[in-house]
Amino acid sequence: MRAVKAVFKKQFKSSVQNPEMLIQFLIFPFMAFMMTRFVGTDAMMDDILYFAPYIGQDFFDAMAANMPNLVTMMAGMFAGMALIPAVAGIIAEDKEKTSLRFLIMAGVKPSAYLVGVGSVILFVSALTSLAFAFVGEFRGMDFAIFMGAMLSGVTASIVLGAAIGIISKGQQSATALAMPIAMVLGFGPMMAQFNDNVARALNIFYSQQINIIADYITIGTDTPLWQSFAIMWANILVLAILFAIVYAKKGLTTS
Repeated sequence: MRAVKAVFKKQFKSSVQNPEMLIQFLIFPFMAFMMTRFVGTDAMMDDILYFAPYIGQDFFDAMAANMPNLVTMMAGMFAGMALIPAVAGIIAEDKEKTSLRFLIMAGVKPSAYLVGVGSVILFVSALTSLAFAFVGEFRGMDFAIFMGAMLSGVTASIVLGAAIGIISKGQQSATALAMPIAMVLGFGPMMAQFNDNVARALNIFYSQQINIIADYITIGTDTPLWQSFAIMWANILVLAILFAIVYAKKGLTTS
């Protein structure tokens, strides 16, 4: 427990002193606020309506029926995409500065390091999720479901980003590796709105489950929530095992 606290304090201090990283947690809810207040889904549909004769009525009808909620769309991109390169960069930076090596030499276990770093990101992400909930005006059970989905997705992204950071040689390589993965997980669910084959292919990934839960909240789809949350936490378990494996493969163990 002392090791977790030590890592948490180190990472919290580092994060507070890094405004560039904190901006990443503010920009998505800010964009959601601006889009809902000054653009709105209705305005987007009016623009798309102009192109209806060119894109075909069937395609337009599909877009109209599956137009995502702007708040949940941005929230899903934050939880499923933005955090992966951010966490990967944090871990890779610790490796570059050899601070991670010193922690391991001091007896910090992989689980303690992951929980310590992840807790800081999870705490700040919880505040960001609250901002999304405020902008989306979620109340009661919708609020609880939304926060549960966001924190589950954030947890998965933290563990995935940590694994990427461990296997990367430095911050630049971590970003180069994390971005393609993050874009697939972040933009994939948007494509799944209009293509059933894409939706089926992405169904095993946590980011798609965030999208499914968002539809349950905003549209009222008949979705078994337990199944979505089970898939998300199965993702977290698999990613945690992956993190432990790459942690050991890179020689970052005390044994």
